[in-house]
Amino acid sequence: MKQVHLILQGKGGVGKSLVASLITQHFLAKGLAPICYDTDPVNQTYAGYKDFGAIRLELMRDGNIDQRQFDQLIEAIINAKDDATFIVDNGAATFVPLCAYMFENDVAGFFKEHGLQLVIHSVLTGGQAQADTMDGLASLLDHFKSVPVVVWLNEFFGRIERDGRKFEDSKLFRDNQEQIQALIRIPEVRKETFGADMDQMLRQKLTFKEVKEAAGFTVMAKQRLAMTWRTIDGQIAAANL
Repeated sequence: MKQVHLILQGKGGVGKSLVASLITQHFLAKGLAPICYDTDPVNQTYAGYKDFGAIRLELMRDGNIDQRQFDQLIEAIINAKDDATFIVDNGAATFVPLCAYMFENDVAGFFKEHGLQLVIHSVLTGGQAQADTMDGLASLLDHFKSVPVVVWLNEFFGRIERDGRKFEDSKLFRDNQEQIQALIRIPEVRKETFGADMDQMLRQKLTFKEVKEAAGFTVMAKQRLAMTWRTIDGQIAAANL
């Protein structure tokens, strides 16, 4: 079945492009070649990965969605081969207008009519941005009730807890458990080792596969990154994307 993986979250700097890159690497490791789009008008991080060949799409014009640009994306998806997989990364600036466009034009229903599987991926993060990312996720679950949502728990800025309770114990999770297809955890790590290795890899826009042969990484840094990838890739596989 043709699939569209759409990464959406209204808060910037929480790891949306990281999530897009992880999904892409998972499919590439399986021998698939997803069709990638980067629609972030501010930071084209996703498009910076040379192995992905992501297409940059300017969705914003004068603060609003350029509907014809999005129409062209929808048409490209519809006309692609039946087993194509699309991954679309979006920036914080496009969150509200893009969600409004999708809701007003019933994009989810349109995809379903044409036999496409739409999956929304959203990021929750710990620390100061936790409340904002929870609000963004709640908005997505409310507006796109028929669309499966994969929640990525990014613990880079700290554990995702409220009043000592994990997200899995929250009312938001309980009320939407049937719609939430999977939880994928990007675990909290020791900043001076695992964290520094990840930061170096992300700054250079390298994939986990590329790091194996890259200069500038110690043997143990490569070992730690390989461990991190096994943990995350295993969760993506279990999510049955």
